[in-house]
Amino acid sequence: MKSRSAIDSARRQRTSCRWVFVLALALCRAAASPAAAEEPHRPRSFAIQGAKLVPVSGPAVDNGTIVLEDGLITAIGRDVKIPPAAWVIEGKGLTVYPGLIDAMSSVGLPESAGRGRRGSGGPPGNQGEMPISAGPEDRPATTTWRLAADVFNATADRVKSWREAGFTSAVVAPMDGIFPGQAAVMNLAGERTSEMVIQPQCALLVNLDYSGGYRGFPNSLLGHIAYVKQVFLDAEQYRMAWAVYRADPRGLARPAYDRTLEPLLLTLSEGRAVLYPANLAKEIHRALDVSKELNFPLIVYGAHEGYEVAKTLARRNVPAMVNLEWPEKEQDGDPEEEEPLRVLRLRDRAPETPAAFEKAGVKFAFYTGGIRAAGEILPKVRAAIEKGLSSEAALRALTLSAAEIYGVDNRLGSLGTGKIANLLVTEGDLFAEKPKLKMVFVDGQKHEIRATPEEEPEEKEKEGETP
Repeated sequence: MKSRSAIDSARRQRTSCRWVFVLALALCRAAASPAAAEEPHRPRSFAIQGAKLVPVSGPAVDNGTIVLEDGLITAIGRDVKIPPAAWVIEGKGLTVYPGLIDAMSSVGLPESAGRGRRGSGGPPGNQGEMPISAGPEDRPATTTWRLAADVFNATADRVKSWREAGFTSAVVAPMDGIFPGQAAVMNLAGERTSEMVIQPQCALLVNLDYSGGYRGFPNSLLGHIAYVKQVFLDAEQYRMAWAVYRADPRGLARPAYDRTLEPLLLTLSEGRAVLYPANLAKEIHRALDVSKELNFPLIVYGAHEGYEVAKTLARRNVPAMVNLEWPEKEQDGDPEEEEPLRVLRLRDRAPETPAAFEKAGVKFAFYTGGIRAAGEILPKVRAAIEKGLSSEAALRALTLSAAEIYGVDNRLGSLGTGKIANLLVTEGDLFAEKPKLKMVFVDGQKHEIRATPEEEPEEKEKEGETP
């Protein structure tokens, strides 16, 4: 018969073995998880030493060092002291740029929110199921209160593919409506969507190329323009009515609350910009007239025929978002159809617009428009460089200019101490014919680029669903 001490010893051994088994099982599961396989540990600080640093806001630094700590750039230059705890990356042969910014994109948004062309939006079903709009008071296709940051899907496939193309941030903008909502500046990596938000409201969207979701007014381009004007005029009247009422409400009827107009009050009072579509020269002139009449800060987007009005935009100090989806002949069109000269001219000259903007002094940034494959983005930029745009201006349009236009240049767009640690690291020049992108840092965390975006096939899946 076993003694009491022998029994206790056996029990302790069994308990010890059980805990060893549980711990081993937990370690196996952690090692098997995709996150652990990709990133077994997450250093809080990095240092890239001996690299070429391209701050954009100043001259390049050869054989420099940049230090990232807790998501921020804490030191940059030649004589930089590296913290003892930093993960050091040898930078010989590497070039460090600010992370690229897509200045207007549907990346990370639900498929329906990224739609903007005629007939592409609206609720499912036939025309009889769509609500009838009799006039502006029905607020057709208007969701000014909607924030793109609230519907952003951090796990969408294009978020990763954009990141692997060198983009660390994007201005995400819904396009499904005449007033689709508010654009947001988002980082393109993070454990939670809330951690990826840089600026939840940076601009109000206007989309004149939309007819889905309603029957009736407005059912033409002029109707859309008239409706946009009416909404801004209503917002001004709404502001004045509430100002009078709040000053002394006694004896006055209370103005009705209008959630469509409330966001416009912030847009007007805070001087927040309005993104207004204008692709052709005549459309740019029209956008300038509308903004002057309604007194809102204007950013035109599209701008393919901007080469015709570059001096006018510079004189009016109006920035432009240039769509990198250069016009091309429709692949499924009639090959024998004779195209108008104006269409051929626009197709040939659209990539000249960035060079014309650079020469005239127009502040501009690039956005990806309807581009779906990340590997197409840099070749589109190179097309503008081949048409006369300098590499320096091209880089600025992908980084600091975008940040300046949206008012986040104190956080993004250049390499400087105190800024968010969003970096792109390449081997050689970014605008080489076949650029070698090595890694990106988003909020100071390193993400390897496992494939060259140029060689990736166009993704087959559509954008992710709303989380």
